[in-house]
Amino acid sequence: MGIHGGRYLFVFIALSSSLTFGEELWKQTSAENCVFQVEPDRFLAREGRVRREVNERIAKIASTFSREAPARAASADSIPQRNFIDQEIFGKLIKLGVPSAQLSSDAEFLRRIYLDLTGRIPSSDDVRAFLADSSPDKRDAMIDKLMYSPEFADKWTMWMGDLLQNTSALNSVNFNRNIQGRNAFYNYIRDAVHTQKSFKTIAREVITGSGNNYEIETATANFPMAGSTNMGPAQDTFDTMLVRTASTFLGLTYYDCLLCHSGRGHLDQISLWGSTGSRAEAQQMAAFFSRTRFTRYPENQVTGVPTSYMYNSYTVTDNPTGTYDLNTTFGNRPNRTRIGNTVNLTPAYRETGAAPKDGNWRAAFADNLTEDPLFARNLVNRLWKQMFNLGLVDPVDTLDPARLDAANPPPAPWTLQPTHPELLDKLAKEFVDQGYQLRPLLKILVQSSAYQLSSRYEAEWNPDLIPLFARRYPRRIEGEEVHDAIVKATAVLPSYTVQYWADRPSWAMQLPDPQEPRADTNTANFMNTFLRGNRDNQQRSQAGSVQQQLYLMNDAVVTNRIKVAASSKLKALAAITNNSDLIDEAFLTFLSRYPTEYERSKALPFLAKATTAALRNTAVEDLAWVCINKVDFLFSY
Repeated sequence: MGIHGGRYLFVFIALSSSLTFGEELWKQTSAENCVFQVEPDRFLAREGRVRREVNERIAKIASTFSREAPARAASADSIPQRNFIDQEIFGKLIKLGVPSAQLSSDAEFLRRIYLDLTGRIPSSDDVRAFLADSSPDKRDAMIDKLMYSPEFADKWTMWMGDLLQNTSALNSVNFNRNIQGRNAFYNYIRDAVHTQKSFKTIAREVITGSGNNYEIETATANFPMAGSTNMGPAQDTFDTMLVRTASTFLGLTYYDCLLCHSGRGHLDQISLWGSTGSRAEAQQMAAFFSRTRFTRYPENQVTGVPTSYMYNSYTVTDNPTGTYDLNTTFGNRPNRTRIGNTVNLTPAYRETGAAPKDGNWRAAFADNLTEDPLFARNLVNRLWKQMFNLGLVDPVDTLDPARLDAANPPPAPWTLQPTHPELLDKLAKEFVDQGYQLRPLLKILVQSSAYQLSSRYEAEWNPDLIPLFARRYPRRIEGEEVHDAIVKATAVLPSYTVQYWADRPSWAMQLPDPQEPRADTNTANFMNTFLRGNRDNQQRSQAGSVQQQLYLMNDAVVTNRIKVAASSKLKALAAITNNSDLIDEAFLTFLSRYPTEYERSKALPFLAKATTAALRNTAVEDLAWVCINKVDFLFSY
């Protein structure tokens, strides 16, 4: 089975046979070679683990409300329904008689929308102005403002870089992009976000990417390079190109399994679609990539002679001929042997069986993929998860095509996979109707009352309610967002070096991948503590840890910035003579809200003890440290 310890670490097994076509379709590997059969709970419990993590974050942020006046629960039919999202979410709550959280306060909404759309927190002036604004449409106006801000481009370039796995080095590849290729691909991605290039266009351009991977004009060649696979024959590369592409754009990670063996006996408990799939059908999908070739830049390294900028770059091309040959006896997957008299395979797209109309097989694959209903469903599900912190199908790369359509439910004992299948279809249709554009879909999501619910929920709560979205599910902010919140609140901006960049970014959200800043290992380690992942076999995670709290308490990224002598913001705080006003400004600056009465009652006597300028500076520094170390500093809630 092809689900392995790392996402693309294949089981090394060797089987050889001369089977009939029918026997080949259902040939099973032995139990010790199938990771699912060896460790089934690891895969069967994935959805449960996701929901358990959501509930842990709910409990974590709920602790910050314990000293506030209780909120009252709302009847789901009392929440205004602003679009079809609300009709689906609140319609289900009403039908089941489940109360809803109240709508978020303006302060909650503002911090949330800033973090979710731009990756940065609002300034204290932003918060004050928004709270003072009495316009009924001020939330919509703020959404529009942020969606066309430079910070939006930073945030969504980072998100898309994660999606497309843009990093300089990947595990188990033959040909790394290197810094130059990563930078070129970063520029392509950022330009795509800035110019509002459609996801359909992006998918087609990266799937068919050709040319030298260091060149800006052919930067999309860096996407297929992620499929190059070491320690195996060319077919291993064709397989990996399919797995990475199908996982990214279709949410179908189980091709990684089907390319080792057919689904029956392996995927029966995980995927209805996968359980009926054959290895030969998966290989016919991989055959779309069987004419792709990678050629190293023709330069030898000579001792004492500097290499050119293009050294170690690769050119991606497509041969006019070639097939997926069933002739391997080594590599990362079971042997590929003839099926009856069939010795090679040509492309056939899933479900439709569509074959290329000409010799450009990757272009044919891109055309079929972008017209596949899964393409839109996958992307809207990923964007829903990004904004609601739980996918309609989660994990997002485990879509089961046989269990998505509410009009055609699967046979018992299978059930529909999405929590709200009609909503998934409506979102996909809207996405298609809006030209596969990022901003219009995000706008529909964040304008909904469902998105704008409070994370406070005063009715009886239990984890079984998680699929209903009756409240906001908080998220622990990303390592880059933690860094940028500290930088913005203190106004102590760094200047990072990125190899081959003329500009020196100050914001972590502007860095090209999660391994940066390589030149500042302390800052990189600080952000990595918040589990940024590596865009390969380590995914981003919102998990908390003791180490994260220790870094917030003690690391130089924090302690060097919360000194009055270093921070113009803290210097201005220390100059406020009214202690109550000072506390307000500190909380607005770091936490985007006013303090509770309990927090004010603790801070006032503490500041009152600072009777000299030096003691007052120290007290302000301590107050900033306390704000950074409060639970809600780490959350979009």
